[in-house]
Amino acid sequence: MKFFVDTADIAEIKDLAATGLLDGVTTNPSLIKKAGRDFKEVIAEICAVTDGPVSAEVVAMDFDGMVAQGEDLAKIAKNVTIKVPLTIEGLKACRHFRNKGIMVNVTLCFSPAQALLAAKAGASFISPFVGRLDDVGSDGLTLIHDIVTIYNNYDFETEVLVASVRNPIHIVESAKMGAHVATAPASVLKALVNHPLTDRGLETFLKDWAATGQKL
Repeated sequence: MKFFVDTADIAEIKDLAATGLLDGVTTNPSLIKKAGRDFKEVIAEICAVTDGPVSAEVVAMDFDGMVAQGEDLAKIAKNVTIKVPLTIEGLKACRHFRNKGIMVNVTLCFSPAQALLAAKAGASFISPFVGRLDDVGSDGLTLIHDIVTIYNNYDFETEVLVASVRNPIHIVESAKMGAHVATAPASVLKALVNHPLTDRGLETFLKDWAATGQKL
């Protein structure tokens, strides 16, 4: 499974990139607002930090507007992935960009039917939002299972990018189902390393080492 970090914070991205485990970055208007910086400037800086896909979202709701904004964003760097909403206009824009060899992330997916349409439109990535479904009493992970099953049935090349990830369980369960990518806040990605038995083992080893009186 590939790991993308869901942030526009350059410091967080650099920190994760240093681990060698970061495969890409996703952003959205809310994250750009939180960063408080110029959108294109942030995307350019992120693209310089990672060679992986960097999702930059259009905000137009019509096809012509999405195309104009997306083509402008695509000029920033080769690894820019244009993020479009899962609407009819968004699917049209997806097809347009894919025909030009530009990566597309179709976002705000909440049903298997929507995911099927995105794959038919040639999306590079489909972003089902597991956490937001959990928030309204649905099972977000069931959606991941259904999309992976459908895509495998037809050998679609679209990668399942699990989004709105709230905890390590979302990532692990999605990986077991065969999802290709998980995008999550830096705090959730870092939480994957945590286990109380690891901490307890380290505590014991360090205590016993100290008792030997030796130095390295």
